Amino acid sequence: MIIVTSIVIGLQISSFANANQGRTIKSCEKKKINNVEYSQCLDHVKESIDRELQTWINNQTFLLEEFALTTGRRSALIMFQRSQKNFLKFRENNCRWQYLAVSPSVTAASTYKKCYIFISKSRINELNLISRKSN
Repeated sequence: MIIVTSIVIGLQISSFANANQGRTIKSCEKKKINNVEYSQCLDHVKESIDRELQTWINNQTFLLEEFALTTGRRSALIMFQRSQKNFLKFRENNCRWQYLAVSPSVTAASTYKKCYIFISKSRINELNLISRKSN
């Protein structure tokens, strides 16, 4: 059961990577006609990154739940859940101050979204590396 679920999660992660190839900040910058369209493009990238990040979080949660079932120790799962809450708070605060520093410029929203995307990608990379180490 663990192997089958890991394979399914791996396939979901691979499909996100393939689907996201055309949705990057750089692709939005290339298309940039005006600030509104640029911001909308970043919204699509942000939504895509959120889905990918959630898949990685689900994967790590699943692995830690399986670990807890086999060992009886839930401390790693609890700490991961706490670290995820702290990550969300950090991401929001870090991007919010950047937004406020640029306000009231028309680029403030894009600054926030780019920060959000960069930090989320960093978390995805971190969870990806952790996942590889545990396999």
